Amino acid sequence: MKMKSQATMICCLMFFLSTECSHYRSKIHLKAGDKLQSPEGKPKTGRIQEKCEGPCISSSNCSQACAKDFHGEIGFTCNQKKWQKSAETCTSLSVEKLFKSYSEVANHILDTAAVSNWAFIPNKNASSDLLQSVNLFARQLHIHNNSENIVNELFIQTKGFHINHNTSEKSLNFSMSTKNTTEDILGMVQIPRQELRKLWPNASQAISIAFPTLGAILREAHLQNMSLPRRVNGLVLSVVLPERLQEIILTFEKINKTRNARAQCVGWHSKKRRWDEKACQMMLDIKNEVKCRCNYTSAVMSFSILMSPKSMTDKVLDYITCIGLSVSILSLVLCLIIEATVWSQVVVTEISYMRHVCIVNIAVSLLTANVWFIIGSNFNIKAQDYNMCVAVTFFSHFFYLSLFFWMLFKALLIIYGILVIFRRMMKSRMMVIGFAIGYGCPLIIAVTTVAITEPENGYMRPEACWLNWDNTKALLAFAIPALVIVAVNLIVVLVVAVNTQRPSIGSSKSQDVAIIMRISKNVAILTPLLGLTWGFGIATLIEGTSLTFHIIFALLNAFQGFFILLFGTIMDHKIRDALRMRMSSLKGKSRAAENASLGPTNGSKLMNCQG
Repeated sequence: MKMKSQATMICCLMFFLSTECSHYRSKIHLKAGDKLQSPEGKPKTGRIQEKCEGPCISSSNCSQACAKDFHGEIGFTCNQKKWQKSAETCTSLSVEKLFKSYSEVANHILDTAAVSNWAFIPNKNASSDLLQSVNLFARQLHIHNNSENIVNELFIQTKGFHINHNTSEKSLNFSMSTKNTTEDILGMVQIPRQELRKLWPNASQAISIAFPTLGAILREAHLQNMSLPRRVNGLVLSVVLPERLQEIILTFEKINKTRNARAQCVGWHSKKRRWDEKACQMMLDIKNEVKCRCNYTSAVMSFSILMSPKSMTDKVLDYITCIGLSVSILSLVLCLIIEATVWSQVVVTEISYMRHVCIVNIAVSLLTANVWFIIGSNFNIKAQDYNMCVAVTFFSHFFYLSLFFWMLFKALLIIYGILVIFRRMMKSRMMVIGFAIGYGCPLIIAVTTVAITEPENGYMRPEACWLNWDNTKALLAFAIPALVIVAVNLIVVLVVAVNTQRPSIGSSKSQDVAIIMRISKNVAILTPLLGLTWGFGIATLIEGTSLTFHIIFALLNAFQGFFILLFGTIMDHKIRDALRMRMSSLKGKSRAAENASLGPTNGSKLMNCQG
């Protein structure tokens, strides 16, 4: 019985729309001088004026208001120098009252207790028709006050205000409860100032309607590339605006606030009966709320956000990054321990000293940057934690830049070792140059970027503790230096390959193969140490890039710490020799200590104890 009554109510609601309430209006047709009659037949006091004031010019028109307690007007046309009534729209029920009765019915069938019943309605377009009917009905409303709450039901709210071309930016705020939350979900509709300037001088009006449960029952038309229904994750907000206005800004609070609940701004296309991604652009997406910039048309009047769960591609890349960073951090710690262990044995010349200084600082920079990256990726952005997130972004920016600039200094050292043979620079001077390049340049870039972008809150992204791209392009302060250094270091690798022992006249094939192997080894060692793996990042920026490039980029850079340990430390034969000597020395000391403990005196004591 409940299901039948719900279906009957929906049918009545659709019929109510299709007739445009004409069967519910009590129209009263009057002749000149007749008394007004109410729907119940009771006479109303007062007479309407049987003609318009002013001269009657042929084919001219005028109108007069209806009597008290009636809405509409009576039109007159001048015919043969006499005013004759041509039209009458006097009704005893106003459109506003009808809309409120209509909204009460809509509120009942949108109740959370009734939402589950929509699954049994054969007509899958019923929910779309309901939304469209409310929007069309709202177009007929007339706002009498400057701002008013037209309907304030639990599951449908309607608000509006007067606007004109001199109005400052206006907004309407909604707070409504849903089935899945204990607290109200917020939504806001804003009309930008630049849009309001498009209006004519005469007054207009803006109306907005909010639905907290309608998104759960809207059924999209079947699409071949869409296997699962897309879930709405906020209020459904409808707007009724003057035709000249085309752009609005909407803010949605997320119903599901989990970390993986990424949002997509959409508009409901009433003709296609589906969510249109092209109708809106994302302005902000953080854990709690989403801000969208949407285009308003006669076909797209309702907007919301969809929950876009992570795809398998995202999960694969996340797993690679998580595992790779863990391995990298352990590798970098091990790299620093080995360098500290063999430091005195391997830094015998100025070049070798600076080489290991570079390795240590590359490892320290990458290790610190990875730690800040992990902190930032697990950081929940809130208003009170904004400054902390800026700090996390700054240190991540600084240490990743330091990584690249120390790689650049290492490349310059390689060129210096190849080109300069007889004259060597003092170690102290090379240290000053190294730290000026490795830490001084990144500090200048990071501080300058903060100083330029942060006054407008544009240093970091709204949804993450990392450099902004959409608004201020602060990310360029990392991307440009990094890519330039990668290009320079690539040239250095080519120079090394060319200068690797060239084959002499009459060399054998085995010698040629050995040279090729040596070149390949040098390139393999220098590629991670000089950051050439980041060059794959260029391919990932191109739209439509194959998943293979994304996986390669994630693998190479997530495991960069491991590659530094492998190619920069373990594969260095001098470090291996120093480690063997260190291990031999430790074994020798251990044996000496053991022999000393088993000397004649100690041995006799041991025998005495046993005796």
